[in-house]
Amino acid sequence: MKKRLPDILCKITGAILHPLLMPTYGILLFCAVLGQAMPLPTAYWLIAVLGTFTLTAVIPMSLIIIRLFAGTISDIEIRNASERTPIYIYSIVCYIFWGYFLLKILHAPIVLFLIATGATMSLIGVTAINRRWKISAHLTGIGGLIGGICAYCLNQYLALPLGLIAVLLSLALILMYSRIYMKAHTPHQVVAGLLWGLTMTSLPTLIYNLI
Repeated sequence: MKKRLPDILCKITGAILHPLLMPTYGILLFCAVLGQAMPLPTAYWLIAVLGTFTLTAVIPMSLIIIRLFAGTISDIEIRNASERTPIYIYSIVCYIFWGYFLLKILHAPIVLFLIATGATMSLIGVTAINRRWKISAHLTGIGGLIGGICAYCLNQYLALPLGLIAVLLSLALILMYSRIYMKAHTPHQVVAGLLWGLTMTSLPTLIYNLI
């Protein structure tokens, strides 16, 4: 039976806006901004992007593929909430190494480490919540990206880039519809995911600025 066009578009949306890709999108945005403000070699920013992509996307996705072939998860999207916990825990470890990579190896600005810490806290929360309620990891991811931008602007005393945030919120709405249409989540689960990611990712920077 041929898949309908809406199903295909929803799957493409979920793949492009996959939560494992959000840190890479975020670091690309920050490199575009910081690359103009900080006169560092292009190789530095390339390492930042490749390191982030490897630690937060490639390595966690490798476990998903391994478990899929081993038959310990039912599908690549891991629709069964109970199957997500080992993947989340593995991803948390990868995110911790990502924070270490940014702080100790790249010596990146402290705000990037704070955002990475917030993203890790967000993922820890999702792991705990997932044991009782299937909060949307996709919306947590894009919420975290928005929260990271807000955190950076707060730390640097910059005006919020309203155009960029409007685009990201529009993508979040499309993603919400996609996840609900595919029956992956309920409306409450996608809204909760967006708010959780936005709040937790920006929280460490907010606390840091208040101290």
